[in-house]
Amino acid sequence: MKLTVATCQFPTDAGIAHNLRYVLRQMQSARERGADVAHFPEAALSGYAGSDIASTAGLDWNALRDATQRVFNLAGELGLWVVLGSTHPLTPPHKPHNSLYIIDDRGRLVDRYDKRFCSGDAEGRTGDLAHYSPGNHPSVFTINGIRCGALICYDFRFPELYREYKRLGVDVVFHSFHAGHASRQWLQESYDYIGRTPARLSGGATLPAITMPATMQAAAAANHVWISCPNSSARESAWASFFVRADGVVTGRLRRHRAGILLSVIDTEAPLYDSTVRWRERALNGILHSGTLVDDARSDERTRL
Repeated sequence: MKLTVATCQFPTDAGIAHNLRYVLRQMQSARERGADVAHFPEAALSGYAGSDIASTAGLDWNALRDATQRVFNLAGELGLWVVLGSTHPLTPPHKPHNSLYIIDDRGRLVDRYDKRFCSGDAEGRTGDLAHYSPGNHPSVFTINGIRCGALICYDFRFPELYREYKRLGVDVVFHSFHAGHASRQWLQESYDYIGRTPARLSGGATLPAITMPATMQAAAAANHVWISCPNSSARESAWASFFVRADGVVTGRLRRHRAGILLSVIDTEAPLYDSTVRWRERALNGILHSGTLVDDARSDERTRL
């Protein structure tokens, strides 16, 4: 089975109308170029609290709802699936969810993924938790016969989420990021923390630039899943959007700080290398070794040569 994914990036901002123009334009372009699904960064439509916007307190919820409906309508007109990063309001005084709307090719909202691991302290005073309520569920949906899942940014730090999706039979993960709009002060602090030698060896001078792409490659190879990784291109952006094949190979990357669309074709029948296929199911079920264990006293005694 095949699926053509458009991994989209643009400079997300505080203006919903600004973001909407990019989303609609890139949806149109993605469909014209043969995409089955357009995938956008974290909080692409609403703006990301703590970065693009100071907080969610000033969000124009009516404008956001109208903009979201326009995305639904265009998805139906184009016959295009859309995975759209935005903010989903809850009943006051609860903070909203940081969400991905899963919109099918008939313009229907078929699911919503809410970011489960929001950064910050346990009291909800810092990071994502100062602005958002965490979610509590995976999201699994099927496009062109291929089972897909969704994750958001900081979720990448928790490999248990990828294992969960693998147990659910997922082959493609739409993992939206926002590692943009970094301040000069934050950048300088990052440069000082990383140092010259690690930056030179890794190719990245900030922790997001080093850890996020590397972890996505590892997650793809360990779980044999394709991963679409869009990021905001708002300066300063840590890295450009990219796509990882199920064997851990990055097959395409956009240019940092430039709006664009990366097209990638997923072929679940392709003969890709998968070194863990023989033992992955056992590992998922808690059998954490390959082969057959032996009953041997010399194996059991671990403090003697």
